[in-house]
Amino acid sequence: MVSRQQVIKSGMSDKSLDWLIAKGTWRRVHRAVYATFTGPLSRNAQLWAALLYAGPGARLSHETAAELLGLADRRVPLIHLKIPAERRAACTEGLVVHRSNRPDPGWRHPLGVPRHTLVEETIVDLVDTADQLDTAISWVTTGFGRRLTTDRMLRDEMAARKKLRWRSQLDDVVTAGAGGAHSTLEYRYDRDVARAHGLPTAAKQFRFRKPSGAWGFRDRYHEDFKLAVELDGKQVHSADRRGADENRDNHTAALGGSTLRFGWDDVTRRPCETAATEALALSQRGWPGHLRRCSPGCRAPA
Repeated sequence: MVSRQQVIKSGMSDKSLDWLIAKGTWRRVHRAVYATFTGPLSRNAQLWAALLYAGPGARLSHETAAELLGLADRRVPLIHLKIPAERRAACTEGLVVHRSNRPDPGWRHPLGVPRHTLVEETIVDLVDTADQLDTAISWVTTGFGRRLTTDRMLRDEMAARKKLRWRSQLDDVVTAGAGGAHSTLEYRYDRDVARAHGLPTAAKQFRFRKPSGAWGFRDRYHEDFKLAVELDGKQVHSADRRGADENRDNHTAALGGSTLRFGWDDVTRRPCETAATEALALSQRGWPGHLRRCSPGCRAPA
């Protein structure tokens, strides 16, 4: 991928460049950006073409940066870029250009890696553009769950923003993410099921040894009562995932314990009933406590 400016600077004439394009040896991808090969564009080529089009100081950002950083598993069709506020870049098909007053940190990317925003800047950018709080929570908790950021680094980035959507809610979300809430579902479970109803505190991301000898993690584990709580964000699992879940549950049962498994609807639509289910399981294992009503209309028995 090359820009017209690079080509002319290398010594090639405008006429020679136009001839290569007319012949089909090279092809135009964006205005003044060309592919010097035939055939489909790889994702990497698309990203470099976008950066060349956006010009000096451009960095891949938002969902596109999340893709490169391992913060997102899904590739979005649109390529997001961030350019300095004093510059302009006309809109073009397939690209979303964001202007920013934030200075470029000057980090040198490895050779061959397209320039992109770093983890903390990417997370805060995505939080700021999220249309729902749950989406914002997901970006923060995923960053912690994948061990891509730290409490201090993320808070420093948040503090550097004069304006930030969801700021009032983010302090609790960052605290929860750093403390082991690694998904929106886990955050909502801790807040709306466990804490709201006075359930005993469970260990988060509890490490255990599998029968194979490998290490695994339980979402929440009441060690004193040998009760695990697994939170499944996806309503439908593949056969392999279901088998892995069953093996994990069987292993827990073999140790004299058991597993409660809650999904998105259990936590977000039926938090009171879910708390009652967990409280019953804990009581049967010796928990002396009682549920607390989360509100006047709480459906959990006192």
